[in-house]
Amino acid sequence: MNIADIESSLRDLVAKPFDAASFAFDFMAVYDAPKASITKLRQAAATKPAAHNEVNWKRKLLFRAAPEGQAPAMLSSMATAIAKAKDGPRFLIATDGREFVARDLKVDASLDIEYAAANDAFDFFLPLAGIERYQGVAENPADIKATGRVAKLYDAILEANPNWREAAKTHSLNLFMTRLLFCLFAEDTSIFEQGLFTRTALSVSQEDGSDFADALSKIFESLALAPNKRDALPDFARRFPYVNGGLFQQNAPIPTFSRRARRLFRECGELRWSSINPDIFGSMIQAVVDPSMRGDLGMHYTSVPNIMKALQPLFLLSLEEEFDQARDSEAKLMRLLKRIYSIRVFDPACGSGNFLIIAYRELRKLESRVFERLAELGKGAIPMTGVHLSQFYGIELADFAAETAKLSLWIAEYQMNELFKEQFGMAPAALPLRDSGNITHGNALQVDWLRVCPPKAEAETYVVGNPPYLGSSNQDAAQKADMDLIFAPLTDSYRNLDYVAAWYVKAADYAPTTDAQCAFVATNSICQGEQVAMLWPLVFRKGMEIGFAHQSFKWRNNAAQVAGVTCVIVGIRRRSATKKTLYSAELARVVKNISPYLIEMDDTIVVKEARPINGLPKMDWGNKPTDDGNFILTPDEKYALLRQYPEAEKFIRRYYGTQEFIKGVERYCLWIADDDAEEAYAIAPIGGRIDAVAKFRAESTAESTREYAAYPHRFRQIQNFGADAILVPIHFSEDREYFTIGFADGESAVVSNACYAIYGAAAYVMALLSSRLHAIWVSTVCGGLETRIRYSNTMGYHTFPVPALSEIQVQELEDHAWAIMAAREMFPGKTIAWLYDPETMPQAVLDAHQSLDATLERIVIGRAFRNDTERLEYLFKQYVALKRKGAAAAGNAPALQGAA
Repeated sequence: MNIADIESSLRDLVAKPFDAASFAFDFMAVYDAPKASITKLRQAAATKPAAHNEVNWKRKLLFRAAPEGQAPAMLSSMATAIAKAKDGPRFLIATDGREFVARDLKVDASLDIEYAAANDAFDFFLPLAGIERYQGVAENPADIKATGRVAKLYDAILEANPNWREAAKTHSLNLFMTRLLFCLFAEDTSIFEQGLFTRTALSVSQEDGSDFADALSKIFESLALAPNKRDALPDFARRFPYVNGGLFQQNAPIPTFSRRARRLFRECGELRWSSINPDIFGSMIQAVVDPSMRGDLGMHYTSVPNIMKALQPLFLLSLEEEFDQARDSEAKLMRLLKRIYSIRVFDPACGSGNFLIIAYRELRKLESRVFERLAELGKGAIPMTGVHLSQFYGIELADFAAETAKLSLWIAEYQMNELFKEQFGMAPAALPLRDSGNITHGNALQVDWLRVCPPKAEAETYVVGNPPYLGSSNQDAAQKADMDLIFAPLTDSYRNLDYVAAWYVKAADYAPTTDAQCAFVATNSICQGEQVAMLWPLVFRKGMEIGFAHQSFKWRNNAAQVAGVTCVIVGIRRRSATKKTLYSAELARVVKNISPYLIEMDDTIVVKEARPINGLPKMDWGNKPTDDGNFILTPDEKYALLRQYPEAEKFIRRYYGTQEFIKGVERYCLWIADDDAEEAYAIAPIGGRIDAVAKFRAESTAESTREYAAYPHRFRQIQNFGADAILVPIHFSEDREYFTIGFADGESAVVSNACYAIYGAAAYVMALLSSRLHAIWVSTVCGGLETRIRYSNTMGYHTFPVPALSEIQVQELEDHAWAIMAAREMFPGKTIAWLYDPETMPQAVLDAHQSLDATLERIVIGRAFRNDTERLEYLFKQYVALKRKGAAAAGNAPALQGAA
């Protein structure tokens, strides 16, 4: 059940006569309570006196019907009684069918409204449906409520016009909805007479909706015509002011309305549209045309703090600095105004326009501060605003989003003009409409950006936005074709790039012609692992550099349920001597250079190495079963097998993957040598599993897998069983200072392909991998999953710059490896996850790692490194030296900038 459904269902419930005996159960159903819970509570209520009318949904809701006029007193007594309960409900509700009162005990919030208006507070109870409220909703419920009601109206219109679902009608429907939203906003502000649109449309049409489209058609026609050209229109249409501005100029069809659609239109008109926030309005209304988005509306809202992470370093902070320096000079303030009016903001993935809206609003706010300061300095009359929507450009693939962006920009302009009027006593007239931004409907990767936002003398152009991310495996055929269009002329190595990378290449082409500075939000994967070598040499080759960057952070908004994506923001520009700034959390550092790994470093790029370039033994994958789970045993399955067939013990080994090693998950596997295959097959349960493996492989679509159906008793890929191995998990938590490396006994354990393994390696190698130096290297050059670190043998281990070690130094490191193992064994029963969690890590384990660090860092530079930055500087210099040494030995020039 989504938010729009909840609001609608609650409205229907309170519109019916109040039934004290059934209300609580109907209310629970509105918030999608399990039917079994409702049935159980109904049965319990049936055994109690009819006058009781109490329902207690455990830990969720306590309801009591109150005698007339006693609802507040009833709620108070409920709160007193429940105060001592351990497992009390979150919500208390009391009502007599006239008053409706409630308490949210978790957040200490109260509700006291009329019963008939309970649906106006539908969001108060959203936690019952698993949707926690967020601040934006509490402060401004009009946004979500408007979306819910407009979504219902949109659905009703499509229901009455089935043929409007066709692609040919999409633009007409989107344009109609945009006009409708404008009129609803206009009648709730000073643009139209209060309530004029809703009142007029309803009063001149039939209740069945049969002539409603005609009424709207006349109103829209009037809005497009100057007053002296309206003689042929009816009186009700001529009462509307002249709007124009392009919004009503196009002669577009209007859908037919049903009785239900007309009723839902009335309900939309009852909302307080003046309180809509333009920066969230567009994203929320986008959910109208995509029902899949309606259940999590807040997730599609890009919050202002996140947007400002891009806008501030791109140009807003520069404007602020100039304002501070100009405060006491009229001439400098006037120059600042001229600069503000020269700025152009271009979002080539604008969605519903949030980046453009916030940029517009920030420029208007700064302009007002300049005007205030000029007044303080004795400057004369304040002029009208010089910030115009024509300074803002966008490209958007979705037609409705593009139309919504135009409307949202216009709403932002109106609201800023109203603030301007409050501040300075005057503002431009709301009507007729002027330009509403230069928004182009199209595919940003196929459209010529120079056509959308062409070069302009003395203009400052800033390209900014939040393009779609989409890893290579999530790109559809059309998106892969877009990637081919951008990258195929430049390189053969791009197919694993995220979709957002194409915007950086387009920006690097656009910037030199327009002298634009650009900044996009992107997944942090474009600054990690193999994608660095694929993308950034192409950008640098076009004369660009990274001017500022935000290191990895969670891209969240105010919605409590949002699953944050781990992002970076990278600002690129033509190479210059202007300062570069690197942001991390709340810190900002001016640096000499920002590398594509988003650290202070030159532009060296680490590339994959099939074999170690550092003299260390090769790291391989673990053993791959390709068995559909048939070789793997739980402890219960193992013991059940051995109880019946003790002779099966020779075929069972402990099985280690990442989860088994780090979290202590106990699993086993069947491991059958070729010579023992017949003996193993004779054990019925094992034979059945072998047959299942054979069938699974034989039915595979991969030819290489089908070939291994002939050897169903053994793993698909066997690396090096029988040798002791250093086990390296594929993923590491970013919260841990050290990687969780371990040993696997070659006689009794099998390492799965969920880990890497170094077979037969000496203990000193484990020491190297357990060091802070190794952790910081891999964290920088390997890829990631969210903020977790994704280990790569070819990127992180084979390239790890290891110094030449003497026999004495090797022995020292081996001693530290065994000391770490001994420290772990001091805590029997504890998992590796517990031992390395920063909150629980025992001092003995930490001391063992720090002692290793002290020895290794003394070996490499004679002292401890001051910090991780110094560690990275050393490692990259050593990496460059390793590559040069290898190139010299091969008689080739070193390749340090990646393959393009």
